Amino acid sequence: MAGHSHAKNVAHRKAVQSAKRSQAYGKLIREVTVSAKQGLPDPAHNPRLRAAVKAALAANMPRDTVERAIKRVAAGTDNENYDEVRYEGYGPGGVAVIVEALTDNRNRTASDLRSAFSKHGGALGETNSVSFQFTREGVIRYPLSAGDADKVLEAAIEAGAQDVETDEDGHAIRTEIEDLFAVRDALEASLGQAESAKLEWRPSATVPVDEDAGKGLMKLLDVLDDHDDVQNVYANYDMDEAVMERLTA
Repeated sequence: MAGHSHAKNVAHRKAVQSAKRSQAYGKLIREVTVSAKQGLPDPAHNPRLRAAVKAALAANMPRDTVERAIKRVAAGTDNENYDEVRYEGYGPGGVAVIVEALTDNRNRTASDLRSAFSKHGGALGETNSVSFQFTREGVIRYPLSAGDADKVLEAAIEAGAQDVETDEDGHAIRTEIEDLFAVRDALEASLGQAESAKLEWRPSATVPVDEDAGKGLMKLLDVLDDHDDVQNVYANYDMDEAVMERLTA
């Protein structure tokens, strides 16, 4: 244990947690900024911005920080220009991966992601090279505390949702793309505020992954998720729970 101390380890963990929080805040503010620029800079009249604001506040971002970002857009003083870009490729084991990014430099982001795929046993492909294996849909998530499966299903049907899945992680209410925000708003009356409401990519079929391929895949997904420009990562793998626990321990 020479050269180490409990205090130093605690300080290191706090520094890592702080860095992670700062990175997460940066991604959330990007979404707030882009959403405000694509519509009115008013959450009451911009469903995507309203969702972005709720996500930021749910992550414990100070409300002042969120409001300042919106005000900069409204005043025309925000000079950051982000492009929404989707990258697609294959990870270890032939797993299809979709990466959604908000970037101010497409060349940099593409280069970084190509390197990440290559380094961890995958390959970045062309746009639409894997997205045909997924379905784009709206997903509204609630914790189990929102109600039992029957209550949530009844509320979802009345709100115009397509389907509901309930497991130990909570309730996932699925909608058509164009119905996402209308269903979200309708559900708030009966279930309260959702944990999240956004468009997601859902795999049409999954690829079984063993532990050997899983090691590289988990590393790849972690690297992608940690990239500052990356907002969301989706993959169509199916891994045994015991294997998953060992790899993510």
